[in-house]
Amino acid sequence: MDYQTITYELNDGMAVITMNRADKYNALTTQMRAEIEHAFTRGGRDARVVVITGAGKAFCSGQDLGDRATGASIDLERMLRDEYAPMLRAITNCPVPTIAAVNGAAAGAGANLALATDVVFATQSAYFLQAFTKIGLIPDAGGTYTLPRQMGMAKAMGAALFADKISARQADEWGMIWEAVEDDRFNDHWRAKAAHLAAGPTAAYASVKEVIRDSWNNTLEEQLTLEAKEQGKCGKTRDFKEGVLAFTEKRAASFEGR
Repeated sequence: MDYQTITYELNDGMAVITMNRADKYNALTTQMRAEIEHAFTRGGRDARVVVITGAGKAFCSGQDLGDRATGASIDLERMLRDEYAPMLRAITNCPVPTIAAVNGAAAGAGANLALATDVVFATQSAYFLQAFTKIGLIPDAGGTYTLPRQMGMAKAMGAALFADKISARQADEWGMIWEAVEDDRFNDHWRAKAAHLAAGPTAAYASVKEVIRDSWNNTLEEQLTLEAKEQGKCGKTRDFKEGVLAFTEKRAASFEGR
């Protein structure tokens, strides 16, 4: 695919997807959703960690209501089913760790795109906004799924109903994101964290993602069975043997990934 609304860079096992419509605060269009879906699928094959961030001052301002490709009358059900859902599945089903580096405002579907990744870093000046009720809608792009799981029911309900800005610091304190980082060290910080994951045990990371997500639907007995199964798989990898050897030799492990 020839990317027109994003850029894709791959270096040292790290794929960085940058939403590249800075003049529109990286608002999502039909074209951008397709490109993000493609890029995450590509990154899942080619990289050991995938990062998504935004160009300019914003991370993503949500749906571009002026997107001509949606037509004069937007069929929201079709758009969510046929465009948003495949993009979000590509993010959540990505077999390697995914990171959102939220460099500025993340509003509406842009906020929920970020929350679909495994780990969210945000500048302390950034904010998250479930803006939907301001225009008579409900949170979408997976927001009704991720928000109560990450924030708890009370905070999720308030965020959805009041549509107030949630600062990155608040999001950090509430458990909505992993970390709010000082603006002046943000880029270096998330890149260092992404590099750490890119050098890590990729197979184990894939299992971590699976067992933690499945825990929401499993009983304790089912989860214990799943843990044992996935741990058994990890225990047969070269990475496990290397990790133990490195520990006994008091050196950094050299994981091969996939």
